[in-house]
Amino acid sequence: MGALLLGAVIGTSAVKAQKLNSLSAKEKKEGWQLLFDGTSTTGWHTYLKTTASPAWSASNGAIGLDQAAKKSGAPGGDLVTNDEYENYELSIDWKISEGGNSGVIFGVHEDPAFGATYQTGPEMQVLDDDKHPDGKIPKHNAGDLYDLIKAPKRAAKPVGQWNTAKIVKKDGHLTLWLNGVKTAETTMGTPEWDALVAGSKFKDWKGFGKYPKGHIALQDHGNDVWYRNIKIRVL
Repeated sequence: MGALLLGAVIGTSAVKAQKLNSLSAKEKKEGWQLLFDGTSTTGWHTYLKTTASPAWSASNGAIGLDQAAKKSGAPGGDLVTNDEYENYELSIDWKISEGGNSGVIFGVHEDPAFGATYQTGPEMQVLDDDKHPDGKIPKHNAGDLYDLIKAPKRAAKPVGQWNTAKIVKKDGHLTLWLNGVKTAETTMGTPEWDALVAGSKFKDWKGFGKYPKGHIALQDHGNDVWYRNIKIRVL
């Protein structure tokens, strides 16, 4: 490869790398904010803790959960935003390990009365559909509103590739997207919502889906997972 061509390739790669975990001028004008700076867990903490567990760390432009670190003694647990949000558009890239399971949980009420993020927050599923057992369970596939609404089709990319998820929540109206495919839509706090919850595993959970404003969480489900380009726009 010629020196000029090689330089162009390296330059292009550098430009692409620079775009990770950053906002364009247009995004800044539209009010987008980064929730992950690309190098640290600043702005996040482990659920019911004051800091982030070292099991979650930033590497290669992504924030990831390392099960090897947990085996070495680092405590696990879901990672949650320091701030709470009510009406917003969230965009996030994720990559799951082979056979892995995780999720993006939102509307999380942080209170010792609830021992886990999912006791109050609905979840957009993150999954290896092909090799995790949940892949065979309706409403448990990647992109689904977990145990509530099944996506019209599978939209996740193969393991090892990055997926882009979007959650839009405005005055209770909720829409989920995965790789450009709308996977779920409903309005929280309505009879339709109550019927969805009543037909799910959450039917007897007192606080589930009850908090219009809450934290956003990245789930520790016991498998390696990576997130990047985490950005939010308050609506």
